[in-house]
Amino acid sequence: MRKSRKTDWSSILKRKAVWLVVAAVAAAGLPAGVGSSFAYASDSHRPDNAVIVWDRNAQTAIWDIAGQQPQVQARSFAMVHGAVYDAVNAIAGTPYQPYLTAPAAKGNESTDAAVATAAFRVLSALFPAQQERLKTQYDESLAAIPYGTAKQRGITVGDQAAAAMIAARQNDGAFGSQTWPVGTQPGQWRPTPPTLANDGAWVGYLKPFFLPSASMFRTAGPPALTSRQYARDFNEVKTIGSVTSTVRTADQTQAAIWWHDRHLAEWEIKRQLATTQRLNTLQTSRMFAMVDLAEADATIACYNEKAAWTFWRPVTAIQLADTDGNPKTVADPTWMPLLVTPPHPDFTSGHTCFTAASMSALAYFFGRDDISFSGYSADSGTTRYFRGFSKAIAEVINARIWGGIHTRTADLQGAKIGAQVTAYMVGHYFKPKR
Repeated sequence: MRKSRKTDWSSILKRKAVWLVVAAVAAAGLPAGVGSSFAYASDSHRPDNAVIVWDRNAQTAIWDIAGQQPQVQARSFAMVHGAVYDAVNAIAGTPYQPYLTAPAAKGNESTDAAVATAAFRVLSALFPAQQERLKTQYDESLAAIPYGTAKQRGITVGDQAAAAMIAARQNDGAFGSQTWPVGTQPGQWRPTPPTLANDGAWVGYLKPFFLPSASMFRTAGPPALTSRQYARDFNEVKTIGSVTSTVRTADQTQAAIWWHDRHLAEWEIKRQLATTQRLNTLQTSRMFAMVDLAEADATIACYNEKAAWTFWRPVTAIQLADTDGNPKTVADPTWMPLLVTPPHPDFTSGHTCFTAASMSALAYFFGRDDISFSGYSADSGTTRYFRGFSKAIAEVINARIWGGIHTRTADLQGAKIGAQVTAYMVGHYFKPKR
């Protein structure tokens, strides 16, 4: 097991998730990153585009109204943007590998009509109860496009891309009946206060979007309860993650709350980067699809890992430390974390899986790690600023410990899985065609 206190996640990211995949593409003689995208002259300087508009519409349906939690949101966003990408890529002449399909297109179809149609059809399939509201948004989008053959053909392309996505995700295991097994022995997961909930186990059995298997990046598991590594993880989170911690700084507290916001800042960051980096419609659709599909499969792989190990959360471990057999841990039956513990096992961390996948996908797409971005959280009431993608990964790893809901090993191993998922995606999907 890697010694966590000496881990430099920035260098790990560069080795495993950015420079590794960029070098692999370069070695194959293919252009990497945003520079390889095909631009539309008419889109080059637009302050916004249809992909961004429909990402906001998707957020409204997925979170603002349906209230899907992050592990569920990931599937929904991936379905929307996988279909949108296939539609836009087809109209552009298929310069990149399609995700599922390349509908027949002559190149003069309305891209905006295709984007709106693909997103609308997928969202309508996901949320039939929102059909009327979604149809209003769709009609508004189409009304802004001049009537004609280009518009009608764009609608057809969008319809076909959405149909392929909806068919591909039929019977994929979503919303299954699985629950986390509740243990009674030391190290085994059990529901945590104050909610005592058991939720989300089906995600670990969901059909991945591109990984051959949800378990392909299986780890060696959490450290043994009697090990020094376990004691280090335990004492770190016990000291800094407590709701009454006296060593956690105000900024660390804000970071913990910021990263725990279920209204994910990653949505804003993705749209912000598309705007500040002046991406056109094709570039935006490819970036969003890469990020969202990587996030989805990293989440599935992480939850599959949780199901494999069903390891107890810090609040359980600390309150029951007198049962773990480790002389370097001391029980505190009244200990509680800063944040409310999510209703699933500790190992591995879902948020570090998710964020490492998204940030490494962005680093690959742009071919660099030093692009600045920010995001606002209403939960913390703060905006956090990052000078690069690896900085965000490093902070989320710490933030889950500062919040008292994950151990460092669970965070590091989760982030590793996220990076591995992105590396696999880059080697097999969304590649430029010669």
